[in-house]
Amino acid sequence: MTFEQKMAEGLMTTQPATAGDAASLAARRNFLMGTAALAGSAVLPLSTASAASTASAASVATAATVTEAVGSASMPQARTGTNDPRLARSTRGMVTSPHALASEAGLEVLRAGGNAIEAAIAIGAVLSVTYPHFTGLGGDAFMVISDRDGNVRTLSGIGQAAAQPPAYAGAIPVRGPGATLTTAATVAIWDKAYDISRKQWNGQQAWSSLFSRATEYAANGFPITPSQHFWQTFRAGDLPNWEGFSSVFMPNGRIPQVGERFHQPALARSLDSIATHGGREFYEGDLAARIAAGLKRVGSPLRASDLSRAQAREEAPLRVAYRDGELLGLRPPTQGVTTLEIMGILNRFDLKSMPEGSPDYYHVLVEAVKLAFIDRNRYVADPDFVDVPVDRLLASANLDAHARSIRMDRAMPWPHVFKTGDTVYIGAADAQGNCVSMLQTVYFDWGSGVVLGDTGVLWHNRGASFSLDPSSANVLAGGKRPFHTLNPGMYLKQGRPQLLYGTQGADGQPQTLAAVLTRLIDYDMDPLAALRRPRFLLGKTFSDSRDSLKLEQDAGADVFSALAARGHEMSPLPPQSQLAGHPGAIRIGEHGQMSGAHDPRSDGRALGA
Repeated sequence: MTFEQKMAEGLMTTQPATAGDAASLAARRNFLMGTAALAGSAVLPLSTASAASTASAASVATAATVTEAVGSASMPQARTGTNDPRLARSTRGMVTSPHALASEAGLEVLRAGGNAIEAAIAIGAVLSVTYPHFTGLGGDAFMVISDRDGNVRTLSGIGQAAAQPPAYAGAIPVRGPGATLTTAATVAIWDKAYDISRKQWNGQQAWSSLFSRATEYAANGFPITPSQHFWQTFRAGDLPNWEGFSSVFMPNGRIPQVGERFHQPALARSLDSIATHGGREFYEGDLAARIAAGLKRVGSPLRASDLSRAQAREEAPLRVAYRDGELLGLRPPTQGVTTLEIMGILNRFDLKSMPEGSPDYYHVLVEAVKLAFIDRNRYVADPDFVDVPVDRLLASANLDAHARSIRMDRAMPWPHVFKTGDTVYIGAADAQGNCVSMLQTVYFDWGSGVVLGDTGVLWHNRGASFSLDPSSANVLAGGKRPFHTLNPGMYLKQGRPQLLYGTQGADGQPQTLAAVLTRLIDYDMDPLAALRRPRFLLGKTFSDSRDSLKLEQDAGADVFSALAARGHEMSPLPPQSQLAGHPGAIRIGEHGQMSGAHDPRSDGRALGA
């Protein structure tokens, strides 16, 4: 059966999104403003008419948020009400992702008897269609996977630099052909994970079936989300300069509206090719040849030989003790070691003696972040090219020394540069206790902006994170993997998975995770309660050039004053700000009971089977 015939065989359709009431529109506007800030961008101004139509609703919504925030700041809730639909519960499996169609695709796989790896692949494939501004086939991905007995391995999917990188003058471009510097390893991750599923987890789902929903939404269309529309509108002035972009993402020469059905037939054909011929089709088959031709045509340094060398790596996880369990993360060149170093430092403090949300609580987290970031900026890069002393960084002697250096009455100075990026988190757990914690990315929103020939594939710009400074551990070299901020993780207790977690947010990832994990572990909050508490972001962003400590206002005025008195330069963030990240988390109980949530700052959702 041809691809076109497959698409004609009774595929489901999705109803267009409808506009909500004024309060919903105001809330959505606030969400998009925060999303812009998360990627370090200024926010598009409202038109006069739009401002007038939403001002009243916005003020009401803000008042409601502040009222709720004041209550939550003074009396943190460890448990969410049983009727709150944002907290999913199940004993038969669970998924979480930032898009409802993707979560539903993963849930379908679990209900059909699929395992957590199979569900995660289906979710990731759908997100590559429905969240093209943050992830796609032309990006990178990472997994932490475990069976119920705690046999954990990590998969690192980082595209390597071209074998013959160009001699850049001044700086590596962040957009355009010059930014298409590294291969893409998301499909390689899916391929590697599926092999593990079949051989070690007795996976029964056909590879091709995991792409059915993604192919359907690409071919038959899906409603444009407010997030995609916002980011395309925000970048409208740049779009004409991006090779091949307008022909795919601007049908009829315009940006599609929210709720309008959006089709990607070329991407659907590429997905169908991967579904039919397997994951290596993206790197070695006819599709790979068309991708390589598209890269060469736009002037990328990548060649077919570079694509053929792209692989996902299976590696033993990094580990650090935390309370009566163990936190696990990915090896360099990711900043997984940084999150673990932060948590290892915090393990030296009796957090339960500090009220959650108190000045002491935020101060000690921020100081631990500073110490780990200094080590990260000095050492973390591709260990194939430089020595990354992960054992020393996570050794008791280093963690003890860092903990002793923290003064509870005084803040360390912080003059370091913030790194930006966009990502999506995927979590999945099945009824057998197998689980996956995963992140996918195209780096900046819309990646390089380059769409390759007739493939419909948008290529990422992760290579722009390389340095051109010869003294940097992350200096560009042929075949080298760039530093990655992505670091999904897992927490084991009594040797078995108890928590799956991850977040978007670039430099904010370890900071967000420090807050979420301490609330889940030290203060025993359920996932939704932990995710909605106030959080912080340290350092510069493109929208705020101050080296300040940014904290959500619902932390309370007394907390701001106390932290400022210790020497922290404070900057307020709105309650539930997108700058605080979009984490997701799933908790797995001793007897298989699961609870999960995606951050209420986002429009993601956890679903239980």
